[in-house]
Amino acid sequence: MKLKLYFEEAYNELVHKVSWPTWKELQNSAFIVMVASFIIALVVFLMDISFENIMNLVYSLFY
Repeated sequence: MKLKLYFEEAYNELVHKVSWPTWKELQNSAFIVMVASFIIALVVFLMDISFENIMNLVYSLFY
C-alpha cells in the first residue's frame, strides 16, 4: 500500500516538520504583497498612459 504510506508521510511532514507562519507574519506578508501589487499596477498604468500619449504624438505628425 504505497499510496497509504505516501499520505501518512505527507501528513507527518505537514504536521511535524513544516514551520507555518504565525497569524501576524501572514498579515504582514499579505500587506506587503498588496502594496507591491498596487505599486506594480500603478507603474504599468503610468507606462500605458505614457505610451498612449507618445503614440498619439507620433500619429499626429503624419496626419
